[in-house]
Amino acid sequence: MKETIIEIKSLEHYPAAAQEFIEKIGNKRIFAFYGKMGTGKTTFIKSICEAMGVEDIINSPTFAIVNEYEDAEQNTIFHFDFYRIKNIAEVYNMGYEEYLYSDAYCFIEWPELIEELLPEESTKVFMEENEDGSRRVRIVSEE
Repeated sequence: MKETIIEIKSLEHYPAAAQEFIEKIGNKRIFAFYGKMGTGKTTFIKSICEAMGVEDIINSPTFAIVNEYEDAEQNTIFHFDFYRIKNIAEVYNMGYEEYLYSDAYCFIEWPELIEELLPEESTKVFMEENEDGSRRVRIVSEE
């Protein structure tokens, strides 16, 4: 198991942290973002997408459940937010397999609600808020 830490000192540091994240992920594609409400998961994913060259408006897929983007190299990026799902059947009905097994980048918020459906090769990303308001990103992968 490999663990990597990225520190985000302030809101202005998100772009640099996103670039560091991209440099460290290698060829991984599926990322499960864990953290309490307000820890900056959406902001960090938005920063990652921007660093990858997404030119679309990037926003939370809270109500849509999934947003689709394309990066500068025409790679597909799916951004999920499962916070509002009521049961796992909703995820089956949306055809989650087509997304998670598509070789696209998948950034998943609230993965604990679909834990049983996550592919084994998913990388876990834990976001925590420190007492001083900074953020700590802990990336855990089976490597």
